[in-house]
Amino acid sequence: MGGERCPVVDTWWQTETGAIMVTTLPGAQKMKPGIAGTPLPGIDVAVLDEDGNEVETGAQGLLAIRRPWPGMLRTLYRDDDRYVETYYSKWDKETYLVGDAAKADDDGYVRVIGRVDDVINVSGHRLSTAEVESAIVSHPKVAESAVIGQQDEDTGQAIAAFVTLEGSYEPSDELVEEVRGHVAQRIGKLARPKRIIWADDLPKTRSGKIMRRLLRDIAEGRELGDVTTLRDPDVMSQLEDKIKERQDED
Repeated sequence: MGGERCPVVDTWWQTETGAIMVTTLPGAQKMKPGIAGTPLPGIDVAVLDEDGNEVETGAQGLLAIRRPWPGMLRTLYRDDDRYVETYYSKWDKETYLVGDAAKADDDGYVRVIGRVDDVINVSGHRLSTAEVESAIVSHPKVAESAVIGQQDEDTGQAIAAFVTLEGSYEPSDELVEEVRGHVAQRIGKLARPKRIIWADDLPKTRSGKIMRRLLRDIAEGRELGDVTTLRDPDVMSQLEDKIKERQDED
């Protein structure tokens, strides 16, 4: 940006890690778009399989941190057992389970795919919500997207996508098929969203995190509860109207 004078730095970290764990350092390392980067000095990050072995380069696995670091969380409030069960019971008592799927390339650069629990099971095929979202937003007319799994009689779960368009583009049936076809081309036909809900905005926290839990609730007609922590609580009522309109059309 800024005439190629201003680097945009991607980072990966969690509240639990207390600091950035993976990134690239401007001026010192090559940056790769869409890839978080390399572990910071002293941080031992690995991509492991279910048995705790490192996966092959380029293969998807589970992101893990294999040695302590200065800012790590030490426990959960009044629940030491839950702390160990959540973060240190997958492999051994020294390897921290992040909960994200990831890949690493030949240079050791880590690409975070998304949460391992954010998976949609369509007719027995497990699809990452992050992967589908990435495919949707790669369409030139799409600005932002959030994908959820919705109960479906035929496939167990179906993909529902909340999509915000770029600039002056207007929603249309033709654009629905265009986006679905774009996803099919990038991932496969099974990944095509069954439902696309056009959204002017998405429910986000004040820090910009999309609240997919609320989108699942609204799509399946559940009580939303407190939405005052959202940056714009009115977004949910607007989306409820959009969902109702879509259901009436169906």
